[in-house]
Amino acid sequence: MNEFNLPNHPQEENLEKLEIYLLLEGIYLQYGYDYRDYAYPSIRRRVWHRVLAEKLPTITSLLDKVLHDVSCFERLIADFSINVTEMFRDPLFFKEFKDKVIPMLRTYPSIRIWHAGCSTGEEVYSMAILLHEAGLYDKTKIYATDINTDVLKTAKNGRFSLEHMKKYTSNYMQAGGEEAFSDYYKVTDSGVKFHSFLTENVVFAQHNLVTDSSFNEFHVILCRNVLIYFNKDLQNKVHSLFYNSLGKFGVLCLGNKESINYTKFDKMYEEISASQKIYKKIK
Repeated sequence: MNEFNLPNHPQEENLEKLEIYLLLEGIYLQYGYDYRDYAYPSIRRRVWHRVLAEKLPTITSLLDKVLHDVSCFERLIADFSINVTEMFRDPLFFKEFKDKVIPMLRTYPSIRIWHAGCSTGEEVYSMAILLHEAGLYDKTKIYATDINTDVLKTAKNGRFSLEHMKKYTSNYMQAGGEEAFSDYYKVTDSGVKFHSFLTENVVFAQHNLVTDSSFNEFHVILCRNVLIYFNKDLQNKVHSLFYNSLGKFGVLCLGNKESINYTKFDKMYEEISASQKIYKKIK
């Protein structure tokens, strides 16, 4: 074993895979959360993080604790939840969305957008601001979902750290923002609070991409930098969910390391922006 108690011999690696397999099966059977098709390297890192944090000797001992201690299970699930986000993350994406998708949305009497895997909500607020500046927010309903109820509470609250505002302001300007970014929030003793009108047309709800089904027909689905944590089988399953949830000529937005290429749906879309992974459903 190395200093982090991670296996580095083939026999130990096989045992580790068995232990992780049993852990994920146990979580699924006991709690109904299905992480069995998440990308193995990502799950492995997070499992070992929790083993060390709980001061346990093995993954099997983590399984025992998870099955008998709900609080330990909740800590592990929090580890599995990927919450890396920021306002106007990847500014060129939002600029391309503004230039190429907004004109399409103007033709609709009402707009439904699903932001799947919204995390703490920074990109949801970003989209609300973009739609507000385009004059479309009043006729839009945004459904912001995540598997993690704790991050959904943060998203709904709309309070974020003041220290991030310089970065977020820069992102906003690069994305083609038309107002003063500081007009969208007020500074408080605990950070900044974004104005409540930005969530008037947002529904925050728990949704599990692995096990839950479609719940509406959408004009736009955004799921950026989530699929990279799934294996190919699960990616295809989620792509099927998105395809069936999009209306005719609906728009799918993925992260910059994700693609519909090499999936069974690659012929069902045409590229709106190859560089920013924005696609339109055509079949």
